[in-house]
Amino acid sequence: MKALDLSEGSIPLTLFRFAVPFLLANILQSLYGAVDLFVVGRFCDAASVAAVSTGTQVTQIVTSLVTGLTLGSTIIIGNYMGEKDYGKVKRTIGTTLTVFSITALVLTLLMLLFSRQVLNLLKTPQESFTLTMTYVTICSLGNFFICLYNAISAILRGYGDSTRPMVFVGIACCLNIILDFIFTGALGMGVAGVALATVISQGASMAISIIYLKRKNFIFDFRRESFRIDGEIVRKLGAVGIPISFQELAVRVSFLYLTMMMNAAGVYGAAVVGVGAKYDVFAMLSATSMANALAAITAQNFGRGKPERARKSLWLALLFALGVSSLFWLWAQLSPATMIGVFTSDKGVIEAGIPYFRTASYDYMMTALVFTLNGYLNGRQKTVWTMISCTAGALLLRIPMVWFFGERFGTDLGMLGIIAPTVSGIMALYTLAYVIWEGKRHIKET
Repeated sequence: MKALDLSEGSIPLTLFRFAVPFLLANILQSLYGAVDLFVVGRFCDAASVAAVSTGTQVTQIVTSLVTGLTLGSTIIIGNYMGEKDYGKVKRTIGTTLTVFSITALVLTLLMLLFSRQVLNLLKTPQESFTLTMTYVTICSLGNFFICLYNAISAILRGYGDSTRPMVFVGIACCLNIILDFIFTGALGMGVAGVALATVISQGASMAISIIYLKRKNFIFDFRRESFRIDGEIVRKLGAVGIPISFQELAVRVSFLYLTMMMNAAGVYGAAVVGVGAKYDVFAMLSATSMANALAAITAQNFGRGKPERARKSLWLALLFALGVSSLFWLWAQLSPATMIGVFTSDKGVIEAGIPYFRTASYDYMMTALVFTLNGYLNGRQKTVWTMISCTAGALLLRIPMVWFFGERFGTDLGMLGIIAPTVSGIMALYTLAYVIWEGKRHIKET
């Protein structure tokens, strides 16, 4: 099973050959939550839309933690691939899969024990509380599948293969869409139906990926004796992955605080922030895809002693991410009602969401800058810096601003929408300054 060598060939061609499957995989993965919300919006009431919106915010805590930790595997494996140390590649894979199996069980237990308290903390509207609880409980049972699928995808990307993760998630997405319409549309299972469809499709994706890799003689054989924890590699994975995971958690907590403020506006406010979150994901897909691709590309190129190639990849990735994100911003400025109308036909939700979309959409371009720059820094294993940067933005900027705007403007959704782009703009400035300074320092040292 041959992987793409990210340290050779045309820089633009290598970047886009590796990043485009990343982008397509992220689009397909984003369709999970988007289709859930779309189907609920077509077959259920506003309370159900609010339930899926708030429930998704909670379940994304797990996804954020897992994504951060697995990116550490991508970076470490990328470095070893650049050094052509295949023995350590195998040991890293075995350690990653074992650690994430244990992590999945712990996260499932925590979610089942504390989901009610979290929903109370978020001021979940009473009209949708029971439905939200149902959604979160069912999705929590799928944590094992989420952890293992993301771990396998991260391993493949560090190995230099971004195509197969795209295929695996594409299969799961198609199954999820079919099951959504069967469970919620045909059988009338409502919120429980979309949650169950998500869990089943994630389980199928994980199983298919393992079966396929075993048959293709992947570098890791998936035998029981190969699932071992290597202490040295655990320390490396922790040193790189935990700061990324912590920063993702801090960002997610700050957005949960914003969700709490929006929930105070009732079912319509909760529905608006849920629909807005879906567009945040899609508008930022180019940036997240480029960021994750850059982490692998940078790791391999620094492992091979080619830092300048990694820096050139960064500036190309920035241009692409900004270009795509600006298209979504333009749509939000010209016709926000049609954006909201994709997910719900409820006039109250659409009317409440228009001012929020017009202000919040500026964040699409600001986060394109932040994500791409952080992807490069993560590939450099500067994850402590990205952790400090993102944590400061989340806890020292976003949460105080949400509190201040909430006190000053109450539930004015248009004013609350200003918060995200303001915070991201500040983060983009100091992250860009750090990248330029760190690059000059590295050149002097070499």
